[in-house]
Amino acid sequence: MKQSPGVVDLLGVLAYAELSAFARMTEDAATLAPSLADRAALSELAVTEYAHFRLLRDRLTELGADPDAAMAPFVAALDAWHAQTRPADWLQALVKTYVGDGIANDFYREAARHLDPSVAKLVDEVLVDEVRSRFAVERVRAGIEADPTAAARLALWARRLVGEALSQAQQVATARPELALSLVEAGGGQAGLSRLFATLTEEHNKRMAALGI
Repeated sequence: MKQSPGVVDLLGVLAYAELSAFARMTEDAATLAPSLADRAALSELAVTEYAHFRLLRDRLTELGADPDAAMAPFVAALDAWHAQTRPADWLQALVKTYVGDGIANDFYREAARHLDPSVAKLVDEVLVDEVRSRFAVERVRAGIEADPTAAARLALWARRLVGEALSQAQQVATARPELALSLVEAGGGQAGLSRLFATLTEEHNKRMAALGI
């Protein structure tokens, strides 16, 4: 069963995002985690990301799309995002996971609302991040409590992550205009996009407050 380019693009970018998250979390667990407990916890979250990747890959195959071809247009943009936002320490890694990935996931989740209900359900399933969010918030707040001066540094880092995430979204839209067009049309044109970015900003502010920065 063939699907619209917008659906394949959304599942393709999400599949590569989940695969990249798995690789990044695995690396962060091995190189940045300050304790074995933290290493184990982040590794477990990485396994969940890989399971999400497999769900998306299998759905693309069911839709008659080649998963590798569906992911390929987004490799450069997402790899550039990760290269430009490589964390220097454990707390930066956690803020990236919570804030940087969070705003991107909000965008993907909103885009899926305007597509086939079964696609929206799958996207919601793979973007569930309650466990990851709780883990990041608890560790970051503990880190700031131990070193209050870290708050300002992490706030600057979070602002940079948001800027890079929006730049990434622009690159994705440029690479795959079908995805951007479907979002604009289904969301009600430019007014819909304005509401979307207002929602993204609101959710970002909630995350910053949760982290205490």
